[in-house]
Amino acid sequence: MPSSSKRNYHDEQSLKLNTKIREICKELPPWFTDFIRATSDTLEPRTRFNYCIDTRIFLNYLISENSKFYGYRLNNVEAEKLGELTRRDLDLYLDYLSYYVRIGETKGDSEDDLGTETEYENGEHGKARKIASLRSLFKYLYKSEIIKANPTDLIPTPKIHEKSITRLTPEEVSSLIKAVNNGEGLSDRQRSYQKKTLKRDIAMITLFLTTGIRVSELVGIDIEDVDFETNSFRVIRKGGNESILYFNRDTAAVLNDYIQERQNTGTYDRSSPLFISMQNKRITVRAVENLIKKYAMIAVPLKKITPHKLRSTFGTMLYQNTGDIYLVADVLGHKDVNTTRKHYAAQSEDNRKYAANAVKITENRSEDEE
Repeated sequence: MPSSSKRNYHDEQSLKLNTKIREICKELPPWFTDFIRATSDTLEPRTRFNYCIDTRIFLNYLISENSKFYGYRLNNVEAEKLGELTRRDLDLYLDYLSYYVRIGETKGDSEDDLGTETEYENGEHGKARKIASLRSLFKYLYKSEIIKANPTDLIPTPKIHEKSITRLTPEEVSSLIKAVNNGEGLSDRQRSYQKKTLKRDIAMITLFLTTGIRVSELVGIDIEDVDFETNSFRVIRKGGNESILYFNRDTAAVLNDYIQERQNTGTYDRSSPLFISMQNKRITVRAVENLIKKYAMIAVPLKKITPHKLRSTFGTMLYQNTGDIYLVADVLGHKDVNTTRKHYAAQSEDNRKYAANAVKITENRSEDEE
């Protein structure tokens, strides 16, 4: 691991996640730590962290709800007993995931105060992820001959109902940019911040809409990653791979304006983060999500707009303009083109509107009828 002065954003996040993984492993049985170690070379820290969270939920459920595990503590559940679970046991767990309450437990990657009751709900995607985590764990235990049967083979993956892509129309994009520029609809307090962060906010939103970058990738960009000679920037993509993305002249102009402002305010350094907070620290994912939400509630109140929806807007426009699903997959950083095809090559709303008027039926009437 490089020294802290040379770590990029991706390295820093991986380090934090690995620290959290070690802390959670201390709560869980030794065989789970062995499983996590076995995945260290093949899986990203975020995936392994999710395994930790999901397994802790599962074991907590067993010792509190399943009579076969009464009397066990979280750190001494015997792996061999997991192989004795039945299809019914796992079906009951899936029902439990729909809604449950726990006291003083970590929710996601944040800490709740001890003694605080926290409600949890899982929809289709949440259940599917937790079942996928269990399948990986049980597959490891079965291949390692720790359990004699793999009951997760008996349960189907929860059905995922695909939702239509939420994206902005060209008119809504203009409204969003206008809301950032003039600040209309903001409170007096919000407007005071808007004046100070205007060029930064415009640069971020423009970068989302013209490159399809992920929010985690955007916050990780450093000034030295940007090359105005080629209108490109270096980005660490999901999975840790480095890639070069390109931007157009309009995007170059707003980025230049923002960087010029950084130089004028004395916050410019080639090695510093491209996008910073009011405290001159690297802006966080949560902060970007909040500012997008703030402006979108004014410009597009009927749509729930997030950074990912801006990414979807770019992906949709790129596919509509080129018809090249492989190009869209490459630019968006999708490892599997089928992921892209599922979201962008399906019939769009525009296609359906076109289809409604593409075929016209005229009534043939005889002269007698006239």
